[in-house]
Amino acid sequence: MNRRMNTKIVLLLTLTLFVYISCKFQPPILAIKQANPFQDIDASYAKDEIVALYNDNIMTGIKPNIFAPAQSITRAEFLATLVRLLRLSPVQAKVPAYSDVSSSLWYYGYIQAATEIGLATGTGPGTFSPNRPLSRQEAAAWIVRAFKQQPDLTSTLPAYRDQSEVASWALPYVKSVTKLQFMVGHEGFFQPKQPLSRQEAASLLYRVLHHKPWNGEFDDPIPPKIQLGWQYGQTAEQYEQSILKSNVNVMSPRWFFLEGSGRLHDYTDMTLLKWAKQHNKVVWAMLGNSFDMEATHNLLSSQTETANFTRSLITLVQRYGLQGINVDFENIHPDDRSYFTRFIKQLSEQMHEAGAILSVNVSPELGTDWTAAFDYEAIGQYADYVVLMGYDEHWSGSPYAGSVASLPWVRSGLDTLRQDVPNHKIILGLPFYNRDWRIKGNSTSVAAIASTDITLHEQSNLMHSFKFRPVWNDKLSQYIATYTSSGATQRIWLEDSRSLSLKYQMALKQGIAGFAYWHIGGETPEIWTSLSNADRYFSYSFY
Repeated sequence: MNRRMNTKIVLLLTLTLFVYISCKFQPPILAIKQANPFQDIDASYAKDEIVALYNDNIMTGIKPNIFAPAQSITRAEFLATLVRLLRLSPVQAKVPAYSDVSSSLWYYGYIQAATEIGLATGTGPGTFSPNRPLSRQEAAAWIVRAFKQQPDLTSTLPAYRDQSEVASWALPYVKSVTKLQFMVGHEGFFQPKQPLSRQEAASLLYRVLHHKPWNGEFDDPIPPKIQLGWQYGQTAEQYEQSILKSNVNVMSPRWFFLEGSGRLHDYTDMTLLKWAKQHNKVVWAMLGNSFDMEATHNLLSSQTETANFTRSLITLVQRYGLQGINVDFENIHPDDRSYFTRFIKQLSEQMHEAGAILSVNVSPELGTDWTAAFDYEAIGQYADYVVLMGYDEHWSGSPYAGSVASLPWVRSGLDTLRQDVPNHKIILGLPFYNRDWRIKGNSTSVAAIASTDITLHEQSNLMHSFKFRPVWNDKLSQYIATYTSSGATQRIWLEDSRSLSLKYQMALKQGIAGFAYWHIGGETPEIWTSLSNADRYFSYSFY
């Protein structure tokens, strides 16, 4: 949660993934199966493969009824076909990855999807060369990357007569595809720089698709993960509509708060609760302390007050039939560390007796007073889930401008937490907000004059209004944009589908329990497509 925002929440269950197949020409989504949909492939050695891939909605023609089997396949065409084969969906990203791939082009979403999961890179700084014919050695590299194979750095390449023509960067990939017998050359030649024809591409992709060790993976179910969506700044109806468009399976509305008097205030919305049950959504209501350090100390330091407060909360959990509680206590005095741990222990015991889940939000350990009250190991022992709020790397009021959640910072926070809490108990919170910074200076450590919290919708609106072009930063794994407004210099470290997908993929590799989002409604729609793609692609092993 945003440290300067007065809220937060937590999550659980399975996420809904969908496969949207888009084609360049007719038929646009689902092909009507035909024995021969093209009038120019009868003489092609790859006729059967072309028809099979067409009927599986993987490969299309260059126009209706025309396949052009001998024509070179472009980088954009091959990548789009590869994305379809992997059952991934095009991503209509708000920030284009390449200056020569306009969002109005049919292949834009495919190239964005492939870039986000690391299948392909550009041909130069910010360029992709989408209409350039794809060479055979480039195709070899893409196939090896797409199917998670290791480039072969050790074995000897078969004696191709033109082996010396294989680029040094491509040699390990050519070795790998040769060993897998996906590409074996012709009459002793590999022809690495020769453009791959469309019929060659069909033959290659058909072999990959029907490779016995892999061909069952595409239809395997995706292991479910907790997808928790915090409510903030939305009415119940707005929150419901946002949930319906999302991957969220655990709702965390802001219903319970510690008041200054030490009492528990109940803001439960029965209409929202009923809606959640009707739509098979789990509810982990958020319990917040409103950042009130004094009220929190008074509650936690008194065993009697803590016991009464806990009993009141359990009564509400049972009355409303809640599946869980998400504790979001922040700005706790460092001296209250043992008291907070005692509270979590007591609450956990009673929640479990009531058959409900306890999740607790924590900030990344930075060795400051802000996190001194969190005994991560003890919280991880008593709570069912620990939610790492992976944002506010640079917070509102920070003396320096910077990213809300750069990938290295989030990775470091997650790695540190994993030393104390088992992976299966960790939920990573991701930001659906950003900060627009007014700055002075252009050095790495940019002095902040002021900042404005913005949603990702507002970020996109700023990009269009000021027509700035963000530049990708490999070190931070996000875009950075600088623009001028009313004579002042503004800078944004953007959060978008690409930056969020990379953080998501990083956490998936650690085997964590799931993800949380601060806050629902702040995102743009394509982000759910990107995260679904990440889930699906991660589920493939290709052993």
